[in-house]
Amino acid sequence: MLRAHTVEQVRRAEEAAMAAVPEGTLMQRAAAGLATAVIDLLGGAYGSRVLLLVGAGDNGGDALWAGARLAARGARVEALLLSEQVRADGLTALHAAGGWATRDLDELSTTPDVLVDGIVGIGGRPGLRPDAVAALARFEGVPVVAVDVPSGVGVDTGEVDGPHVRADLTVTFGTHKVAHLVDPASAASGALHLVDIGLDLPEAAVEALQTDDVRALLPRPGWDAQKYTRGVVGVRAGSATYPGAALLAVAGANAGLVGMVRYVGPAAVADRVRAAHPEVVGAGRVQAWVVGPGGGDDAAAMLADARADGVPVVVDADALRHVDGPLPGCVLTPHAGELAAMLDVAREEVEAQPLEHARVAARRWDCVVLLKGHHTLVADPGGRVRVTTTGVPWLATAGAGDVLAGLVGALLAAGLEPLDAASVGSWLHGAAATEAADGGPLTASRVAVHIPRVVRETLSPPESGLLG
Repeated sequence: MLRAHTVEQVRRAEEAAMAAVPEGTLMQRAAAGLATAVIDLLGGAYGSRVLLLVGAGDNGGDALWAGARLAARGARVEALLLSEQVRADGLTALHAAGGWATRDLDELSTTPDVLVDGIVGIGGRPGLRPDAVAALARFEGVPVVAVDVPSGVGVDTGEVDGPHVRADLTVTFGTHKVAHLVDPASAASGALHLVDIGLDLPEAAVEALQTDDVRALLPRPGWDAQKYTRGVVGVRAGSATYPGAALLAVAGANAGLVGMVRYVGPAAVADRVRAAHPEVVGAGRVQAWVVGPGGGDDAAAMLADARADGVPVVVDADALRHVDGPLPGCVLTPHAGELAAMLDVAREEVEAQPLEHARVAARRWDCVVLLKGHHTLVADPGGRVRVTTTGVPWLATAGAGDVLAGLVGALLAAGLEPLDAASVGSWLHGAAATEAADGGPLTASRVAVHIPRVVRETLSPPESGLLG
């Protein structure tokens, strides 16, 4: 599990660690990891030109000490001091190693090969001061390595408000931070490199499933399995106007993770569903429902009928408009526009603060909320949040959400808890899209086709050389 902690959690862990080791040990560990990452990025230190952007606080200190190590390895290191109060010990070390520092942007001697962003620490507020903005603008196009987090982003929220660093690589210490995973700030981090500095950390604020986690959670049929014990998922979706939504939702549900799929909907749509999926049957008992994709005017009745069965429901698309109270045990799967309508706020607010709005929605409706996006968020009413980091931009295509809803419903019917079903389903959906795209465009139908292959590869042991 990839875990991301808040600033307060990190600070408490650092205080505990510092009490057990000599003074300065954590900063030296961080600086060593940062210097190594910069050398790897440059392909070597000797002769390279490095510019440190140094603010007050420990991130500036990390940059200075890393700069001293780089200078000792033969790099030409300059530091632009963006605060009157920088770490004196780090500045002394940089000078002793042959580095140079100035407070005047115009005194810098050459265009660097890399910028090291030590402008703002993890306790900084979103946005940057004009002098930092000017320095970044002067060297636009030069690769940027951020120290811990890109300066200027909301570390605990993933929000951005004003100018901020856009890093090619972020070297973070002890643990990932929320801003590394949560949009829109996650897009500013670039590649992530975690340096272990010896912190003992509590339960994370935000998590992201990895292959091993998905492997452990995926349902597997036992030796005595039969179609009913493996789970039965029902799909109420589609209309004369949108029959394709039913086909796609059924395709997601029918990826092989349950023993049976039932479809209930307009007769003409049902005929098309069974022509495409002859193993799908009609009405009957289910362990979970998927409701809403393409439901149009019938979505309210679809939701009411599904809720009457007293089983978990995945509420998607048109059915989201008819959520009128708590839905414990269920999963809502809105995109930003749909969640904005449900919360009566502007879409731009949800896109600017997805973590906050996903948590608010999960509490309001007492259920798991899967907020679709670049990094999809899955929040439960208790405050737990998982982020999906699989997927490709090509996944932003019509019908992809219908496939996802069906897949999450199948995992619910197979026995996974709502948080697990939603986060595992989102992970598989993104991984299937990555495989289906193969570097190019894709359609929702192709995503559904690739789900069984991704499941097989995920279940394969790591030594097989497949996905794990």
